[in-house]
Parts: sequence; C-alpha cells; structure tokens
Amino acid sequence: MASLPLRRAGLMSAAVASVFLLSACNPGGGAIEDYRGLPVSDHAGDAEGHEGAEDEVQAAWLQQGGQIAVTIPGSSTCPVVGSDIRVLDRAGEGNRVAVDVVERDEDEPCTMDLVPHTTVFWTPVDVTTTEELTVEVVGETVTVPVK
Repeated sequence: MASLPLRRAGLMSAAVASVFLLSACNPGGGAIEDYRGLPVSDHAGDAEGHEGAEDEVQAAWLQQGGQIAVTIPGSSTCPVVGSDIRVLDRAGEGNRVAVDVVERDEDEPCTMDLVPHTTVFWTPVDVTTTEELTVEVVGETVTVPVK
C-alpha cells in the first residue's frame, strides 16, 4: 500500500496535468495568423460568407468552424490587423464576439489605397457554429452564417 505522502504527490500531479489539458482545450483570444488578402482554405464550405466587396469588413468560419477569419479593408502599407477576439454573448445568449485591432501611430505615413487584410483566430469555446455569429470590429457588425 502506498504511503500517504506518495498518494498526495500522485493526486497533485494528476491535478496539475488536468489543468494543463483543460487549458489546451480553451484557446487564447490572440490572433493565430494574419495576411494580406482574403482567406484561403482547403476545406470544402470554409470561408463562406466572404462574398462581400473587398472594401467591406467580412468574417467567415475556417477549418470547419475551428477558426474565424476576419477581413478588414485598409491601407496596404498600414493594414488594419486584428489582435484579440472576445466573447460578448455566449452561444444561446446571442453568439456574439468583438475583435480588437492593433493600434497604429496617428502620424504613421500610409498609402490611400484599400486592400483587404485577414486575421485568423481560434473559435472561442463559448460560441457555436450552429447559430449565426455576430462579429463586431472597427465600429461595424457582420454576421457569419450557421456552419
């Protein structure tokens, strides 16, 4: 029979391992990728909802709903890049998120062209692909259809 200190050490190890496993299932809110242009995916049905004009904010599911792509038009030399995604209303209560963008220096020289720039986030665990998703970014609201 194991001694009490040995059993406690085993229970503590199991508890610590559980915390790490659970945190791996809940991705952070930071951007995982960003690039110039519209989203590209090799999964059938992904990026649906990106049918809008290139001068409009757009959002779509990627990776079969595991990721959310947000495309924001802006200067090619000073793109509007998403930095974080936050859940405003959980699934069943509105299914709504907000995307924060990287702050730019007001004095930064930027070209006056309009180019789409996409930022990709892991889909937060508190939202679902089985309801329309409302995405708020740079003062605009876009709706991503049910996946």
